Order: sequence, then structure tokens, then C-alpha cells
Amino acid sequence: MKHSRLSHVCGPDVSRRTSLQQFQTISFIQFHDIALLDLALTHSSYVNEAYPVHNDNERLEFLGDSVLGLCISHILYEQFPTRHEGELARMKSILVSESSLARIAATLSLADYVLLGKGEENSGGRQKPAILADATEALLGAYYLDSGFEATKALVVRLFSDDIAALAFSSGKDFKSIIQEYAQKRGIGLPQYEMVKAEGPEHARHFYISCILDGETFGPLEGRTKKEAEQRAARQAFEALHARGGDTTRILDAILGTDHS
Repeated sequence: MKHSRLSHVCGPDVSRRTSLQQFQTISFIQFHDIALLDLALTHSSYVNEAYPVHNDNERLEFLGDSVLGLCISHILYEQFPTRHEGELARMKSILVSESSLARIAATLSLADYVLLGKGEENSGGRQKPAILADATEALLGAYYLDSGFEATKALVVRLFSDDIAALAFSSGKDFKSIIQEYAQKRGIGLPQYEMVKAEGPEHARHFYISCILDGETFGPLEGRTKKEAEQRAARQAFEALHARGGDTTRILDAILGTDHS
């Protein structure tokens, strides 16, 4: 989607305003001040090329990171009264991870509305998880300024409901632990994690890691850290195994504490 240039001093021009109104319609996220939404979806690469635009979404991203963390903490505290601090912390780390935020961005079609510089556009910036995750945080920061904490918390509940439900199903255990326990109960070798490749500069590395279990490979999956990539690979292994039914599913359900047989 192409966007015309604009100035955050004057606010969005007509073409950009129409685009942002379309985003609000399809996402069911309404702003009182559309300039905040515009700013949230303006990447620094665009600012570097689009004089006289001089504000990007990085300050809103900074704010949104904290707002999201508080919202998620509050939601988990309310929804899981019997979980201890360690479990809640693991659940939160999964929910606020880059991969989780990039998935949220995909559900909102956020990539279609982010303003990028030509260089970033040509290098596939609209598909980069880091850019999409940052835009999601900036969006939440902007919404917090526009509508307040309670409205933002309600939005986070809506956007993250499926992921929160999945974590409830897994009893707050991380997927690496689940797969390891499964291997032990099955009497097979413990899972191994193999880094397939690493990309990007030192300050923004992306790791691609596979989970190898009993001769079967799951992944590779991407993460901003090795730990995140391993968790995503382990989750893929869990989901694939659980879908097979029979003893495999029963063992995994027993590990999760959801076996009702």
C-alpha cells in the first residue's frame, strides 16, 4: 500500500487520513486524535527520507512497551489467581515477545499501514517481525495516550485473548519443559536445539533454531534471542505432537494437568 508524504506538524494529509480511517474500521480500534495513530505507524526510516516529517514512533514504542507490560501483568494477575509469580512471569514473557507482537500485527494488517522509507521498503521491511512488533507497541502507547489505561487494557484483552487461552491450556509451563518431560516419559532421547542461522547486526540479531526430537525436526523458528527461538520451536513440536492423538496426546495432557480420562 502506497502512502503520500505528510507532516506531523500539520497532521495527516487527506490520503493518509483516509488510509488511517480504513485501518480503524477494519481493526475496530478508534482514535479521538488520528495524529497519534499516524505517528504510531511512522517508522524512523520514513522520517529519515521524508522532509519535513521529523517525528517517528520510537517514543510511542518506548511508552507502549511499559503500557503493554502493565496491562498483561494486570490481566494475568486477575485471570490466574492460583498461579505463582514464576509462572506468571513466564506467561508474560511469552505474550510480550517479538514473535507474539508480530502475530498481533498480522491480525491487524498493521504492515499495510506503516510508513517506511524506500530503503526499508525495498529490503522487505513490511515483513520484518521487529518492525511489526515495534509498531504494535507504538500503537498501544498511542492508544493509551488517546483513550486511557482501562480502554487500553480492554484492547489488550481482545488482541491477546487467544494467546492467553493457549497459555492457560499449557498451565503456564514453558514449551521446552513440556517437551523435555514428554521425552522422559516416553523414554526417548532428550530434545536437542540446533541453531540453523543467525541474521542481522549485533544489536538486532535474529536466530533460527530447530527442535530435534527422536529423529524428527521441528522448525526452524525465528526469535530475537536464542531462548525465544527455542521456545517457538518447542511450541511447534508440542502442537504437532498433540495433534497426533492416542498415547502421544494423553501423555502431553497428563503433563499439562488436563488429562480427564
